[in-house]
Amino acid sequence: MNRIIILLIALTLGACSTGSIKKQPAVPEEKTTLVTNTRGEGPEIIVDLDKGVSFYYPLFAIWLEDADGKYIQTLYVAKAVGTGFFRYAKQEGNKWISGEKRAPQTLPYWSHKRGIIAADGLYVPDDQSSVPDAYSGATPITSFTLTSHADGSLPEKYKVMMEINQNWDWNEYWTNDRYPDDENYKISCQPALVYEAVIDTKLPKDSYQMNPAGHSHYSGKTGELFTDLSTLTTALNIVDRVTVKVR
Repeated sequence: MNRIIILLIALTLGACSTGSIKKQPAVPEEKTTLVTNTRGEGPEIIVDLDKGVSFYYPLFAIWLEDADGKYIQTLYVAKAVGTGFFRYAKQEGNKWISGEKRAPQTLPYWSHKRGIIAADGLYVPDDQSSVPDAYSGATPITSFTLTSHADGSLPEKYKVMMEINQNWDWNEYWTNDRYPDDENYKISCQPALVYEAVIDTKLPKDSYQMNPAGHSHYSGKTGELFTDLSTLTTALNIVDRVTVKVR
């Protein structure tokens, strides 16, 4: 009897050995497809973003600038930012209520570049200064590919820009009590991160890597770009890789 039990155990262990188990191939993540400005008559611009380990419902904008940093146009902005109407605008008791929300800390570099001042003096879209639907869309919750068009012809050299921000991402430097009197900062914590890719039509490439260029003001009070990224941690891991193709 003991020999039979030992034999059964041996057969079971053999069947469970790593050599006998077929490892299932990893299923690639399905990317969200975003399409904006389909009526644009300029070059087609494709932005492909692979999310990083810290990607968790960030808000972002993608736009064009000339080589000197002058704003040309928006290609995409999250609809909540572009309209000033957020699904989770404020908390009442244990429930979040949708509605209008003024959030200058979210994407301040983009909003100041856009250069439109709302009635309350903020460089943040509201219902009277909202971004047209053609340039906005739902916020993807995973990796995505954006296909858009410039409105018209572009300079020989220009930039594709992206600003991305994720709320509540404190770290040892950007603590939740660093600016105790600034309510906008308390939501944002690590400031928005700005990426750029330089497109030179005289030296075309199959694709262009977007790289961090700096971060925005921590509460959106100015449109400055701060190039020192040494205080950012998880914010640098929201994005794993982002590239641009131009057709």
